[in-house]
Amino acid sequence: MKTLCRIRDIYRSIVELEGALQRRYGLGLNEGMLLCSLSRLGSCTSGEVAALLGLSCSNTSKVIASAEKKGLIQRALGDHDRRQMYFVLTEKGQAQLSLVREHDLELPELLKTILSAIND
Repeated sequence: MKTLCRIRDIYRSIVELEGALQRRYGLGLNEGMLLCSLSRLGSCTSGEVAALLGLSCSNTSKVIASAEKKGLIQRALGDHDRRQMYFVLTEKGQAQLSLVREHDLELPELLKTILSAIND
């Protein structure tokens, strides 16, 4: 039962972090992770995004649609297979990600402790 309670605490901390991300930058946590992933990899298919973020295809579609609507990402056709759709950051998406990185969010204490333990 102790493990389950710790997981609940971690989940609450992540929800708190997402609320701060939403208030400060207008981004959900999954949108932020999408921007980070595209920044690191350059481009991804929706299937790759789903695997990277650990989301179902349905939830991935919602995150992609939201980020597209905000002008943070755009679709690009594959170079070798024009049927394949890739997603890439727009200039606005790059700027938004830079802003988030520049003004780093204050992590809830529990998440600080967890990340500190991981980094040690």
